[in-house]
Amino acid sequence: MKPSPKTVLLIGASRGLGFAMTEEYLRRGWKVIATGRGDSTARLRQLAAAFPGALDVETVDITLPEQVAALRARLSDRPLDMLFVNAGVTNDHRETIADVSTEEFVRVMVTNSLSPMRVVETFQDLVRPEGTIGVMSSGQGSLTNNTNGNHEVYRGSKAALNMFMRSFVARHAGDPRTLLLMAPGWVRTDMGGPDARLGIEESIPSLLDTMEAHEGSGGLHYVDYLGRTVPW
Repeated sequence: MKPSPKTVLLIGASRGLGFAMTEEYLRRGWKVIATGRGDSTARLRQLAAAFPGALDVETVDITLPEQVAALRARLSDRPLDMLFVNAGVTNDHRETIADVSTEEFVRVMVTNSLSPMRVVETFQDLVRPEGTIGVMSSGQGSLTNNTNGNHEVYRGSKAALNMFMRSFVARHAGDPRTLLLMAPGWVRTDMGGPDARLGIEESIPSLLDTMEAHEGSGGLHYVDYLGRTVPW
C-alpha cells in the first residue's frame, strides 16, 4: 500500500522562501498547511487550486498571540510530521545598535525571535514523536562568523532565536523529535535583495533535502541549506 503523505505546517509561506518551500513540498507529495498574514494569501490560494486536497491555506500574524492561539485551536486535530516557522524582517542595514530606534529594535526582535518561539511552544505538541520542528535562522546568527559587524540588529535577532531554541531543547530533555535551525544562504528575495548570491531554486530544494536527511536524528542541529554545520 502507498504510505500516507506527510503533513507540514509552514508558518510564513505567502512569499519568498516560505512560498518556495510550499511549492517544493507539494511537488514532493506532502500535504501542506501554509499560512500568511492578513490579505497576503492570494498566491497561496491560487496554488491550492493547482494542488486540490493537498494545500490548506490559513491566516495568522504570529506577532499577535491571540491569532496564534486561534490557529492552534483550528488545527487541534491535525497531527504534524513537520512544523516549520519561516518568519523574518530586517531593518535598514546601515543602522547599528547605537542608532536603531527602540521601536525598530522591538519590531525586529519580536518578529524574528519571540514570535517564532511562541509558535514552537504553541504547536509543538501536534508534532509526532518522530517528527521535526524547524525554524528559519540565518548564517548571520552565528557569533563565530560575525567578523564584520554588518546587519547587527538582524544578526542579534537570529542569534537570540538560536539561543531560545537551545533553551527549548534543554527544557525538553529526552524529547525524540529533531530540531533544526536552518540557514538558507543569501537568497535573492524581497528581503535578500537583487545582489544575493543564490536563487531560490538553488537554495530551497537543497534546504528541504537537508531537512529530510536529518529526519529521525533527534537533537538540535544548526545547519545551512547544503547540510554544513554552522558554528554557534
